[in-house]
Amino acid sequence: MKADIRKLMVVVDEIHREMGRPIDPPTRRAAAVAVIRNPFAGRYVEDLTELMEIGAELGGLLGERAVAALGIAPGEAESYGKAALVGENGELEHAAAILHPRMGAPLRQAVQKGAALVPSSKKRGGPGQVLDIPLGHKDAAYVRSHFDGMEVQINDAPRADEILVAIAVTDSGRPLPRVGGLAADQITGEDGLR
Repeated sequence: MKADIRKLMVVVDEIHREMGRPIDPPTRRAAAVAVIRNPFAGRYVEDLTELMEIGAELGGLLGERAVAALGIAPGEAESYGKAALVGENGELEHAAAILHPRMGAPLRQAVQKGAALVPSSKKRGGPGQVLDIPLGHKDAAYVRSHFDGMEVQINDAPRADEILVAIAVTDSGRPLPRVGGLAADQITGEDGLR
């Protein structure tokens, strides 16, 4: 199944100063967002395979676009996250079908590896609603310096029969991290935790 995409957006967020301190190199986060038609808007459907296939397609497409926006090689990506905002004629399970069963493998390929679970969020809302994309280190969940998030918003999406799907990728953790936990240079990346 091919996603019926109305709009694509890619945005890069760079933090150069935090609390008056320079951040060098800057903390950079990129989000790639697709606004798609919800094939099941307004009706209950038992089999959500079509949305699962769309999730696989968007995992690769959006992951690759986010990495490209940062101008890095896939292996240089450090954090990732995914989120979906379902228009009012859809249901939260439509977001779950896109985000969970099949999106992860193509996203992991786009960022090279990705041993950790991909943080995710889903919600329902209308045009202009803010969508929070949670972020975590792609290879080790216990790296606290990479617990973060990124917001995206599109003024005309999602419409009632649409879903806004977003993936965020970073090339670093938060600026000025100092709450302890596993350091990024201590990762083994084998179990997704450490």
